[in-house]
Amino acid sequence: MTEKKWILNSSPVITFGKLERISLLEEMCDEMVIPKGVAYEISQGTEDDPAKQWIESDGKKHITDIGSVKPIVSAWDIGLGESEVISWCYEHRDYTAIIDDRAAKNCALSLSVKVRGTIGIILLAKQMNKIDQASQLLNRLPLIGFRIKPDILRAAMKLTNEQ
Repeated sequence: MTEKKWILNSSPVITFGKLERISLLEEMCDEMVIPKGVAYEISQGTEDDPAKQWIESDGKKHITDIGSVKPIVSAWDIGLGESEVISWCYEHRDYTAIIDDRAAKNCALSLSVKVRGTIGIILLAKQMNKIDQASQLLNRLPLIGFRIKPDILRAAMKLTNEQ
């Protein structure tokens, strides 16, 4: 199996925190980076936010100063966290950008940066036998405020091969 190096944006961290499965992120990759700007975004959550609690404790070890955002990325005018994630991957081609934002994914793909989102991580967790039922997590996404189109959720559910 190839080495998995991930750099995370805030949305997947926050979502897995709400799903009470934030540990999956660490379990599923060999190296994890969280840019300082992303950590700051996560730290703005409420005191009872699992992602905020994680980034201020166990997640702290993954926080990295990635330096300045590359001009080719900043030209896309996406959020700071997304820009930091994509800039890192643009320079470190062995990393995958873990982002959910559509505009950020478009930017990453235009720069030939590998991308995976929350749904992809859930499906990968099932494939890696880290979870028994991907459908349980997928069904909870809309309930915790994760914005997902119904047809995309149906397609993801179909990929689980679960009844």
